[in-house]
Amino acid sequence: MIFTDPSMFLEFEKKRKMNFMRTGISSSHAKFAIAATAALFAATPSTSQTVSDNSVPQAGLNIPEQLTIFGKDDPNVRRATALVNGDIITGTDVGHRLALIVAANGGTVAEEEKNRLRLQVLRNLIDETLQIQEAEANEITISASEIQQTFNQVAQQNFKQDLSAFDAYLRSKGSSADTLKRQIKGELAWSRLLRRNIQPFINVGDEEVNSIIERLNASKGTTEYRIGEIYMSAAPDAAEQVAANMRQILDQIRQGGSFVAYARQFSEASTAVTGGDLGWVRPGQLPQSLAEAAAQMQIGQVVGPVQVPGGFSILYLIDQRQILTADPRNAVLSLKQLSISFPPGTTEAQATARAAEFATATQNIKGCGAANEVASNIGAAIVDNDQVRLKDLPGPLQNTIADLPIGQASQPFGSVADGVRVLILCGRDDPQTASAPSFDQIMSQLENERVNKRAQIYLRDLRRDAIIDYN
Repeated sequence: MIFTDPSMFLEFEKKRKMNFMRTGISSSHAKFAIAATAALFAATPSTSQTVSDNSVPQAGLNIPEQLTIFGKDDPNVRRATALVNGDIITGTDVGHRLALIVAANGGTVAEEEKNRLRLQVLRNLIDETLQIQEAEANEITISASEIQQTFNQVAQQNFKQDLSAFDAYLRSKGSSADTLKRQIKGELAWSRLLRRNIQPFINVGDEEVNSIIERLNASKGTTEYRIGEIYMSAAPDAAEQVAANMRQILDQIRQGGSFVAYARQFSEASTAVTGGDLGWVRPGQLPQSLAEAAAQMQIGQVVGPVQVPGGFSILYLIDQRQILTADPRNAVLSLKQLSISFPPGTTEAQATARAAEFATATQNIKGCGAANEVASNIGAAIVDNDQVRLKDLPGPLQNTIADLPIGQASQPFGSVADGVRVLILCGRDDPQTASAPSFDQIMSQLENERVNKRAQIYLRDLRRDAIIDYN
């Protein structure tokens, strides 16, 4: 059988539809993103019958026509789940925030897992409330326009749809725009508070930065990792429970849940706002337990919980590379793609025979100059792209194209439903030797690490001083 796993084709086709594997699209920049994609549901208006103001419906109840309501019924008042220094967190707040997590996991979270997540969401909302209160106490105000701007970015960058459609999507998932805006407000407020009250008092000396640059140069060729982390603190008496909670989160992620979504909701590190992305780190920059775990991981693997000083972490290995060494996966390729499709009703046997003819014709191509003529002769569509990074191709295709001689075509790939394709390598520009991070980049990383540690202490103190009433 000449077809490969259809999932490989689907990933490649996703890139092809965006100007044939357009590069440079980053999801990590959308800090407030929900990692969910689903069809929008159209709301069907319900019909109701109205009666005269002076008439009483025949409902079988002895209701007088002239009546007086005793007391005031305020529909805006909701039963509190918790009071945090006087601010109310309702069951509706918890339910709507939980719905964001469920949506980010494709709605596949088990009921027992929802019950556990609901408790964690309440703790997160309490922390978020404390952060907003502290920002307001320091006269930090997040304007509605700032919140709306970020909200718009979520709709545009992650859902590719207008705001009304985004609102409808959130409602269809049991959440609301106000819930997401509240989370955005909390993240903006806390970030601005840290920049005002902590960051100015973080000092990183030039000697420290220069020392790191020297160590980088001395470590040329050794491995560094791009890691995602979900960190949760744990007092000694609560360590077992926290570890159990993190194992359940890990199971959800392994079953297809969004690491970014869980990191944003549950991680106690300041990197939560970027989906837990720590950036590029060397083993020496990590606690020993994390460094040992990262060294044994494969790209795309998630492990945990790993015990670290003060708590536990779940690690996600996003990528790895050699320090100050050019990554061959950064090679820029010039490619031609030839593709054929099958008419509806084509059997697998018919598709296999047609694909075999396609394979024979494309394997005999003598360079990209002959590709257009061959495509015309066999009725194939052809697309050119001269700016494709090798690492942006799906994993199985990376291995194939990396070893492909110039002018040769890959083996066909695809499926009966989606058609078959080959890639022809027309040219390749290998990357230059990588250079060390700049002085400013290293200083910024050190500052962020120290701000993160101080932020954890800051939040711990806010929790200690808070007055919280649970319903």
